[in-house]
Amino acid sequence: MFEGTLRLLLVWLGAALFMVPASLAGAQEKDGINNRKLPGISSYATPRGDTTLATGSSGAITLSAQLTDKDKGADITRGIVWRVFKPEAVNGKLPMVASAHGGTAVFQLEPGSYLVHASYGRAGATKRITVSRDAKRESLVLDAGGLKLDAVLSGGAHIPPKKLRFSIYEGHAEPNGDRALIIPDVEPNSVVRLNAGIYHVVSTYGAVNAVIRSDIRVEAGKLTEATVEHHAAEITMKLVRETGGEAIADTSWSLLNESGDPIKETVGAFASMVLAEGDYTIIAKNRDRIYQKDFTVVAGQNQEIEVLANEAAAMDPEEGAD
Repeated sequence: MFEGTLRLLLVWLGAALFMVPASLAGAQEKDGINNRKLPGISSYATPRGDTTLATGSSGAITLSAQLTDKDKGADITRGIVWRVFKPEAVNGKLPMVASAHGGTAVFQLEPGSYLVHASYGRAGATKRITVSRDAKRESLVLDAGGLKLDAVLSGGAHIPPKKLRFSIYEGHAEPNGDRALIIPDVEPNSVVRLNAGIYHVVSTYGAVNAVIRSDIRVEAGKLTEATVEHHAAEITMKLVRETGGEAIADTSWSLLNESGDPIKETVGAFASMVLAEGDYTIIAKNRDRIYQKDFTVVAGQNQEIEVLANEAAAMDPEEGAD
């Protein structure tokens, strides 16, 4: 389930978080809802409280949503985006006739059949409703939960949040191994609302190769807290004429992994980056001279690497060009 060493801490909290239970999904499939293209339903807007929108005055329909099918009467009070569509497509798209932001919403609609979509964060559910001249009430069950992600270094050391990001993908991979990206660049310790299910999460520390992958299950009506462990360290490299000397400016850097493949290039007096634990070779070029040094990254041990600009560290320019 995990790539690299991973410590997954799952804390299930019965929180009032959050769309389509099995019974509703079956009804949607029967109605052909899942085969329809609803424009723009994957996006969401900032909640602005309950809103009443009128597209007619013939019948009132009140729409509410619950976290799970067990939350009878516990309506979500904010954070929902409601969209109402006519079920007949026009030019391949379903026309939207009304929308509202907030919790429970009341719509005035002409009698007839409609499709209602409710989005809550990145979770969503769709239901077919029928409006008559008499006031009615419909509810949607939001089969969804929350996901809160964080990461630490070996031994539990803190990672600066600015250097840590998560990407959430579909749990199911295509035959070619690709997965659909759901949310990129998720900040640590932020709560993401998702439909219940399994998701593939990629944690990236820095911008080179400190990457941890894991599959995490989100349960309806609960908050899942997952913490992964990175085996990496922050490394700063500089080219000096003597041990402890000043860094030489205008230096070009090329980092090779244990297999000899280039994984990072940069220019400057210092080359700072986060690297996964392992063996590396750094090549520094200044003017017409090329120098190299082998070093090892130990998880959790930040270090400064000095490359000496002397004959012992110099290498053949033709070799360095490769």
